Amino acid sequence: MLSRLCASVAALALSVGASSAADLTIGFVTSLSGPGASIGIPYEKGILAAHAFAAKVGDVNIKLIRLDDASDPSAASRNARKLVEEEKVDVLMGTSGVPGTTAMATVGAESKTPLISLTPAPAPQHANGQWMISIPQPPPLMVAAVVDRMKKASIKKAAYIGFSDSWGDLVYDGLMKSVQGSSVEVVTNERYARADTSVAGQVLKIVASQPDAVITGGSGTPGALPYIALQQRGFKGGLYGTHALINPDFVRVGGAAVEGVICPTGPVIVAEQLPDSNVTKKVSLAFRDAYQKANNAPTTDAFSAYAFDGWLVMLDAAKRALAKAQPGTAEFREAFKDAMLATKEVVGTHGVYNYKPGNVYGVDDRARVLVKLEQGKWKLIE
Repeated sequence: MLSRLCASVAALALSVGASSAADLTIGFVTSLSGPGASIGIPYEKGILAAHAFAAKVGDVNIKLIRLDDASDPSAASRNARKLVEEEKVDVLMGTSGVPGTTAMATVGAESKTPLISLTPAPAPQHANGQWMISIPQPPPLMVAAVVDRMKKASIKKAAYIGFSDSWGDLVYDGLMKSVQGSSVEVVTNERYARADTSVAGQVLKIVASQPDAVITGGSGTPGALPYIALQQRGFKGGLYGTHALINPDFVRVGGAAVEGVICPTGPVIVAEQLPDSNVTKKVSLAFRDAYQKANNAPTTDAFSAYAFDGWLVMLDAAKRALAKAQPGTAEFREAFKDAMLATKEVVGTHGVYNYKPGNVYGVDDRARVLVKLEQGKWKLIE
């Protein structure tokens, strides 16, 4: 299966001229330390699998430069600037959190360097126009599936607790949009910092509001904190989350407190449970093979697959851009940006990608399923 997919990727690049000599340079930023590391490390492993899977576009070598931002948006910005100004990268990719990605996007727009975002961050408004796309599913798409599930469960009151940053805002805004005109009322909007070690005060307010269910806007290891506190307070209502929780560290840290949580995710997480007719299944299984070979371990998270999908989108756009310009030039970056924003039906592990100017997100309903955590394993439920 992997060999067939490799052949299809190679076939995409056959139109690239043999005269291409300069390397195509990708600057990759992730969080290998700090509170975002439980997400950033899987991104790192995913990009290593992707580079091993396809290290060329036609006869053009792909050079991958990787930097750690230590979960600090300021460091993400500095890394992006270093990659652009010193390494002369053709494309930026990263990082592990929405605040850091937003900082990178500003550098990308200022320098006219394309950015493939690995978080669902919105593109900043800039005089130079749009230079960014986002690989993960947008929160409104995913939260809408959760709200639909709540309706089926006859939930009337839902409490919210999320990060006190732009990711928490994105999830909350998506939640409020999804409940409009429905029977579900959101009764709290509690927040906490990614580095916090307790949410006892926030959870006391949540329990006092007597909700039927709680939905969170956290991610990775810190995302387990509200569920642990809810269990300690004896909460017996429904537990919901987002795709940002599909992470083995979340499951490990949360333990019994996160059993039964329902989350939306990309289909790659339950690839073996999908019917053969699912358009993403073949690519998802090929990704798992590539990940195993590159990392000597199986993949159990959603984030490494986002990095892999970003690489597939990059390969497709690079093939078309190389027909117009050489890497290492402003002309190539412009051509890549235009190609990136004209992506059509690129099949990945999480969904099928289509981009156009003015739309930073590229997936549709094919990019979401609902899963439930049962005995430490994610099970497809819808």
